[in-house]
Amino acid sequence: MEAKMMRRYDIMEVCLLAGKIMLQSGAETYRVEDTMMRIAASYGIKESHSYVTPTGIIFSIETEEPTKTKLIRINERSTDLEKVTLVNSLSRQISKGHLSVEEAFHALEKLDESDLSYPFKLQLLAATIASGCFLIMFLGSWNDFIPAAITGGVGYICLIYFQRVVPIKFFSEFLASLIIGMLAFGFVQSGLGHQLDKIVIGSVMPLVPGLLITNAVRDLMAGHLVSGLSKGAEAFLTAFAIGGGVAVVFTLL
Repeated sequence: MEAKMMRRYDIMEVCLLAGKIMLQSGAETYRVEDTMMRIAASYGIKESHSYVTPTGIIFSIETEEPTKTKLIRINERSTDLEKVTLVNSLSRQISKGHLSVEEAFHALEKLDESDLSYPFKLQLLAATIASGCFLIMFLGSWNDFIPAAITGGVGYICLIYFQRVVPIKFFSEFLASLIIGMLAFGFVQSGLGHQLDKIVIGSVMPLVPGLLITNAVRDLMAGHLVSGLSKGAEAFLTAFAIGGGVAVVFTLL
């Protein structure tokens, strides 16, 4: 009996760890719940229930023994779609019966501890090039490509730095957009830039929470109203922080 209960407890740990990795990496709420329940079903658990919000996961398993329920708290969230893909791959292997409970847990544990994000220099390069490309996409002049790229790159550096110094997302985004507005204004005043609005728009695009907005809409469409509204509110605060930082510069200068 004890070994049987321990095995079911291990199944719960596998499901929770998979859900935690996906939620922390930017997966949609309904996808997290579906993956957890599929993993439980693959290991012979006929009745399982999951309730996921952006800040926590509640998961329970119904068996002949007393029902087990566990809650875990999600404190940090980022965007790492590669981890989401890898968890989905492990889930499919579990469904096909290729992984035991212990093997799945160790694989997920190793994935949770790994850092699959791109190096900072590569992220900075991508943000820099993307800023210039967004400027062109919004019908800006090629003469402003370099100013927009530099402004976007510096803004991204400031965002990462402020996130480490001030662990409050709103303030780091506000300060980063403030610096972007000041740099863009400086480029235009010095004659190196011409279209202030286009430079600012292109430079702030790497800060825009595109994935968060997409997940909010998809969760709302899937019927997860709490998660959809909370993610939408978080995206709104991010947009407000970006707009507020730029507005302060335009107001004062």
